[in-house]
Amino acid sequence: MSADHDRAWGDGVAPRSGLLAGVRVLDLTNVLAGPYCTYQLLLLGADVTKVEVPGRGDLARQLGPDPELNRRGLGASFLAQNAGKRSVEVDLKDPAGRERFELLLDGADVLVENFRPGVMGRLGYPWETLRARNPRLVYCAISGFGQSGPMSQRPAYDQIVQGLSGMMSITGTVDTAPLRVGFPICDTVGGLVAAMAINAALVSRERTGKGAHLDVSMLEASLSAMGWAVSNYLVSGIEPSPMGDQNATAAPSGTFVAADGPLNIAANRQEQFEVLCRLVGRQDLCDDARFSDRESRKVHRAELNAELNRALQTRSAGEWEELLSTHGVPAARVLTVRQAVDLDQLQHRDFFTDLPFPDDSDRTVRVAGSGVRVDGRATAPPRRAPRLGEHNEELSVRGPAAAMEA
Repeated sequence: MSADHDRAWGDGVAPRSGLLAGVRVLDLTNVLAGPYCTYQLLLLGADVTKVEVPGRGDLARQLGPDPELNRRGLGASFLAQNAGKRSVEVDLKDPAGRERFELLLDGADVLVENFRPGVMGRLGYPWETLRARNPRLVYCAISGFGQSGPMSQRPAYDQIVQGLSGMMSITGTVDTAPLRVGFPICDTVGGLVAAMAINAALVSRERTGKGAHLDVSMLEASLSAMGWAVSNYLVSGIEPSPMGDQNATAAPSGTFVAADGPLNIAANRQEQFEVLCRLVGRQDLCDDARFSDRESRKVHRAELNAELNRALQTRSAGEWEELLSTHGVPAARVLTVRQAVDLDQLQHRDFFTDLPFPDDSDRTVRVAGSGVRVDGRATAPPRRAPRLGEHNEELSVRGPAAAMEA
């Protein structure tokens, strides 16, 4: 790697620590699947630089519940997935912008983009060109349906993929399905699969010295993540149906009603069922032929649930959670997002990080980690999310404010 390439990446930020320390990632992505992928890499120590459309940037800068923040290019969606990254504005249609981009490219280990298939080629950077310039580059393209096939050129957002994957058809009840999962799960799963593949490609590069071209399909990643819902059909020909808050594989396993609200119980094993019956004061249920084994309980799920719901009215959900969990029966309250983020467990593990807001105010913003601790320490971004073009001078990429193809 030449000194010019090193200088293109700048020296104004202290070197990262972590499992991916020293890995340089060019992030050409927008909104969620791509930015979530590169955020996971950053949390593990990678140096991530966002290459953004001059004057406009990542669309996520305009997405969030606060219109004023959206107007300022500091939308909540952007702040959540881009903490710790650097931002440069580059016009890939301008010769000077291309020259600066190529300096960054030649010093990069990873390039991630989530344009529609073919856009990078039209910009003059197909995989063949990228590989010729930087044979060690790991190039990851994330798209709705993959880089090839009859659906590859279709536009795709998370909800479109949720519907096409069959996910919505099994979410909700028979009366309410199809329903969208309450967060952009296909974007998230696509980003996670991409990050996993990138890390595998980096390991392979250590052995072979060669980079790789990674083609990530959100549709395929989502079907893979659906687990039993897909495999039960493929293996046994059993097509899943929506079951609301119940678990198709076992009973009692789902959401029940305690004295003050909902309670999840997953007594999937026989011994767990027997302990549950004893603790709720209904030992007789174990001797009922309808509930004596797993398959019988599944057939008579509604009757069993009704009996347990009556027994659970004697205590609060929190009390049942403590009692059942202590005795080895998986159980927990059903929380709101506000209640979930306040859990002592998350505070204990330093899952959230408070960072300065990207302006001159005293305001802070809280961002999530990855759920991974390395050598006993939580993964966390080293600094706040960047303002658009904040690192133009540091990374030597000043250029005209023209639009890059989306």
